[in-house]
Amino acid sequence: MNIITRKSAKFLSIAAVAALALSGCAPAAAPELDYKACAVSDEGSWNDKSFNESVMDGLMKAKDELKVQIADAESNSAEDFAPNLQQMVDAKCDITFAVGFNLVADVNAAAKANPDVKFVTIDGWSEGNANLKPVYYAMEQSSYLAGYAAAAYSTSKVIGTYGGMQIDAVTAFMDGYYYGAQAWAKDNNATIKVLGWDPAKKTGDFMGDFTPNSAVSKTIAATQIQGGADVILPVAGDQFGAVSEALDEAGSMGVMIGVDKNIAVTSPEYADKMLTSIEKRMTTAVFDIIKGIAVDEVAFDGEGYLGTLANGGTALSDSDKITGDLKTKLDELSMGIQDGSISVRP
Repeated sequence: MNIITRKSAKFLSIAAVAALALSGCAPAAAPELDYKACAVSDEGSWNDKSFNESVMDGLMKAKDELKVQIADAESNSAEDFAPNLQQMVDAKCDITFAVGFNLVADVNAAAKANPDVKFVTIDGWSEGNANLKPVYYAMEQSSYLAGYAAAAYSTSKVIGTYGGMQIDAVTAFMDGYYYGAQAWAKDNNATIKVLGWDPAKKTGDFMGDFTPNSAVSKTIAATQIQGGADVILPVAGDQFGAVSEALDEAGSMGVMIGVDKNIAVTSPEYADKMLTSIEKRMTTAVFDIIKGIAVDEVAFDGEGYLGTLANGGTALSDSDKITGDLKTKLDELSMGIQDGSISVRP
């Protein structure tokens, strides 16, 4: 295995180009960087089609494009978090990403116990540890666009949403969705009803966990469909099988809105039922953080990374159901949110 330092990589790259020009030979495979990026998953697999998978995608992209070394540890339960983080410390990882707010306590403890090791918490926060960088997202921004689109698309003018647990990382989606729908209603002198969340009262429908496609999830979706909802946003990871079944059993022609990734692409079996997806681009954040440190030699700090519409950290997925005037309007709203002329939480 050829391992080089980051600084020497720059000089070797120049030398390699010069040698190639002289010899006319094909370039050799780029050597690995002397940098190890690692990750510990939340409960569930790296193939959860949600935030675990997004982080792993970022890790793999860094491996393929930056030639860093990688390691990972998959958590099957909360009891795995602390030992998995310690496993990454023992593996001499230069940086370790802890995926999800469930790991907040454990990753803060690991950061405090290992002040010379760099950690990143996805959807979490630092408890004063300078070696722990939080990554969080202004999901209310892209969700506002989704709510506007949902209200415009709905024929019943009743839309629904529900969450896994009532935490800020979940309700940010629901806030934006609600207020975006009400913005459509105001623009069109119409009424839209949002089931499952009242941002003023902070009350709504929640599963109590994030179990994929659970019976509870399906029951909530079915109840909202019975209440007239023909667009549903589940903010709880992979609930699209549950919502799809509820729609089919009710004989509804309704649609869903995906979260975290472009669900029409990652789960094409549901593509015909997807209005759009609200992307939390964790892949981009993971790759950018690794590149900044391992290649660009940007000093690591504990300042948070906030994904927004402006920096591409979040966005709506392209959709063949959102075209023409509605697409143009959403683009205008996006620019207004970015320049501050539109508030997503009135």
